[in-house]
Formats: sequence, C-alpha cells, structure tokens
Amino acid sequence: MRRPHIPRFPVPAATGSVTVQAAPAAAYRVISDPPAMVRLAEEAHRARWLDGAATAEVGARFRGHNRNGRRRWATTCRVTDADPDRRFAYEVSAPLGIPVARWQFDIESAPGGCAVTESTWLRVPLWFIPFAVLITGVVDRIETNSWHIATTLRRLKRHLESEES
Repeated sequence: MRRPHIPRFPVPAATGSVTVQAAPAAAYRVISDPPAMVRLAEEAHRARWLDGAATAEVGARFRGHNRNGRRRWATTCRVTDADPDRRFAYEVSAPLGIPVARWQFDIESAPGGCAVTESTWLRVPLWFIPFAVLITGVVDRIETNSWHIATTLRRLKRHLESEES
C-alpha cells in the first residue's frame, strides 16, 4: 500500500462527520464512485472517469462538472488515496492544472455501522481567488463548503440507511 498523501495544510478548511448504520465497505463503495456520489452532492452534478479508469485507484483521474445557479465549470480530479473501507481522497485542479482543493473521506467503524468524515483543504493560489469567485459565484468558499459537506453527509446517511443501498 502506498503511503497516504499528506495535505499541504494540516488543518482542513471545512469538515463534517456523520454516523451511519452501514458497514464501512458499503460507505466506501459509494464514496469512492464519483459518478454515483454526485447524486448526493450539492455543487457537483456530473463526474466521469478519464483515461480509461473505471474504479478508484491511486492516480486515476476523473472530470467533475459543477454548478451554482446558472454558473457551470469543470475540474480535473486525481485520486490520491484509495484505501478500501478507510479513506478515499482526491485533489482538484482547474483548467491549466491550477490547484483548487483536496477532498477526503475517512471511514471508521462505529457501533452499529461506521462514521464518515468529509474534509476539504483549499489549495487555490491567492492570485486565482478572484477568478474562482467569478467562475463559481462563491465569495466565501469555506462557508459554502461547510454547508455542502453537511448536505452531502446527510444525503449519504439517508442513502446508506435506505433499502436502496
């Protein structure tokens, strides 16, 4: 197993946790499938694997399509951690390879199921922030990501605890 990626910033900009009545394997199966995970996300609305990848493994890339109202933008994501039933993480880049963020999902066993923690680190260079605001329409990215994490985790819990999962 490869050594986990260490984020440049030790403290996430936004994080949230939820306990679900589902096995860690069930949580990982959903979290590590970006095309399926977008059904639970707020800003992301479409994702597809690139370069012939079909599953989450370190180095695999996917294109994420996001929206905020009428605004639309795409990013390229590269999987950095794919540790089944424990962690799934990826780094996000804007066009031209400009770093944007790191997203990470950690899974721990808990009584009756597992706890899922979603975290993000902002990696965007200071000079790019005004462009990011124009592209996304989001002025306070940290607050927005905090709200999105809470929404995604609430939907993940509902999905994993439903009969559909």
